[in-house]
Amino acid sequence: MTTSRPAEAASMLAVVLEQFGGPLTLSELATPAAGPGQVLVRVAASGVNPLDTKIRAGKAAHARSRLPAILGVDLAGVVEAVGPEVTGFAPGDEVYGLTGGVGDLQGSLAEYAAVDAQLLAHKPVSLSPREAAALPLTVITAWEGLVDRARVRTGQRVLVHGGAGGIGHVAIQVARARGAEVFATGSARSLETIARLGATPIDYTTTPVEDYVARHTGGEGFDIIFDTVGGETLDASFTAVRTYTGHVVSALGWGTHSIAPLSFRGATYSGVFTLLPMLTGRGREHHGEILREAAALVDAGALMPMVDPRHFTLHTAAEAHKAVESGSAAGKIIVDVAEDRS
Repeated sequence: MTTSRPAEAASMLAVVLEQFGGPLTLSELATPAAGPGQVLVRVAASGVNPLDTKIRAGKAAHARSRLPAILGVDLAGVVEAVGPEVTGFAPGDEVYGLTGGVGDLQGSLAEYAAVDAQLLAHKPVSLSPREAAALPLTVITAWEGLVDRARVRTGQRVLVHGGAGGIGHVAIQVARARGAEVFATGSARSLETIARLGATPIDYTTTPVEDYVARHTGGEGFDIIFDTVGGETLDASFTAVRTYTGHVVSALGWGTHSIAPLSFRGATYSGVFTLLPMLTGRGREHHGEILREAAALVDAGALMPMVDPRHFTLHTAAEAHKAVESGSAAGKIIVDVAEDRS
């Protein structure tokens, strides 16, 4: 990582992307101020997602990122100041949220971020900042799919594709908290994790779709299928969902898919685009609502994010991105921003 540090008053360290596919640069920038409806957050931790690495590589056109950009969509931190028209937050409050790093919104790989207060919630009391920063993107995606779209409830059988992944492991916990019986696909190395989360594990590499549908649903199909993988896995979901009342939700509904199998079952489909409120400005308050619901689940012991034990700082943010790209992470990769102020 290269470093550029011009002398400026009231400055902060931030990781800046100047060119898609280029290096991340650690720079000293002016600290932003909280405008109307905004909260200035002193960032403690920033979650690193596959989305962040795709944005850096210029492979996430849907994120509409504008350069130069400060990346990082998830944050946890402490309220430093509140702008006009903000209620519900005060200096010193611990908060978390999915707040930036896309469009023209400043991201969380910085010591401070001025963010829309609607995108924030008070941090779960029982989580550290590292743990809290692991949740926003994943829990909002899972909630929008399972609760908002599919209306998951007690008595339903839910299948989560990619159950040990970043979104999948949270989706399992949300569905179980809502009373559903949960099943989840994964490779052999992830089956233990899936079982520990309380779902019935299914090895997709050795078990044909028709076999696990027959075994776990008597051939009827799953009431809800939440796809976090896309591609052929989404196609398989259309054949594994319950006839008439089944609902498939995907967070990766890219590409071209035939919906004939879904139509012949009389079932339904929804896509989830978690970034939409951030990009359009519409519906942001619902993200805050979801995070408040999630915080209640966490503090009730019903939800816990998986966090990779490695520690990265703003100075080593490029290595954090490499760790995500390598597929070696055992949970969410976190950049400990607060450590750069030691």
